[in-house]
Amino acid sequence: MSDVQKYGEEFQRAGKNGFDAAVSSFGEVNKGFQAIADEFAAYSKKSFEDGTRAFEKLLSAKSFEQVLEIQSQYARMAYEAHVAELTKLGEMYAGLTRNAYKPVEQAAAKAGSNNRLRSA
Repeated sequence: MSDVQKYGEEFQRAGKNGFDAAVSSFGEVNKGFQAIADEFAAYSKKSFEDGTRAFEKLLSAKSFEQVLEIQSQYARMAYEAHVAELTKLGEMYAGLTRNAYKPVEQAAAKAGSNNRLRSA
């Protein structure tokens, strides 16, 4: 087999590996975005329910002091929940990036090891 044929086959193999890595990477991105969308929907639902409960408490308040207390508790709870959710979403985005990069990294490592073997 000539060198041209060997390099042609090697080029085709590298192209196939790169394509497979890209498809796998896009699959990971899709799964990650779906998980983030599910998380955001769950947070939105919980946030709405918490707001509804706080509003119901406000309607049943007997004094202005109770109204202030209910509002303060709700504001503190909503802030803490929001910060926790942002932290969780940030971790999910970081995980998405790591998982999407793994197939590309593996394909690059594989291609690099093939080139090191050939040049040795």
